[in-house]
Amino acid sequence: MLALKAALLTLDGNAGPVDILKGIDLSISRNETVGLVGPSGSGKSSLLMLMGGLERATGGSVLALGQDLTTMDEDQLARFRRQNMGVVFQSFHLMPTMTALENVAVPLELAGVADAFDRAAEELDRVGLGARKGHYPSQMSGGEQQRVALARAAAPRPAILLADEPTGNLDGENGRAIMDLLFGLRDAHGSTLVLVTHAPELAERCDRVVRLADGRIVEDMQRKAAAE
Repeated sequence: MLALKAALLTLDGNAGPVDILKGIDLSISRNETVGLVGPSGSGKSSLLMLMGGLERATGGSVLALGQDLTTMDEDQLARFRRQNMGVVFQSFHLMPTMTALENVAVPLELAGVADAFDRAAEELDRVGLGARKGHYPSQMSGGEQQRVALARAAAPRPAILLADEPTGNLDGENGRAIMDLLFGLRDAHGSTLVLVTHAPELAERCDRVVRLADGRIVEDMQRKAAAE
């Protein structure tokens, strides 16, 4: 499903090249839920971005669904993500001039989904925002905006769902609600879920926890067996 082999990521910094990820070897199975944990600056978010083709590996390989993301150009990567991946960020990345319904439906339209608005409405209902479809992001709370972002990520029925600190900007109650919704969407669509988190209670709900430090994997703990 997802496999990284000797994956490297080096970025240019003010003082020269900086090694962000240093030879990552990691395989993730279908339907598995993996939590990426570790201190700030350990490379968690960068690793998630490699998996989603949002950062390019400077060495090694990154395979998703059997395809090597390192060989794709930007258009191919964008098309692959639209067809196979949903991505949720800590900051919601909603279009401020679009309603909740439009924020979920327009990416589906761009992907050629014929029933884009019907599917978007269904996903907003699923995350409890059926009555808020016509509202703009500025008219919604942070928790509601993250629900829209979750609906947008889940609407393509992705094989792979990636989440970067999905509860990081939310208070405890909203964070718990988003956690429940995230795992509910995973179950509803049978997605493989990989998430970056600092929240121990969120990591504890994963099948497996991978700990990073200084750009390397230092622990890979299987908590429970992933679904076959």
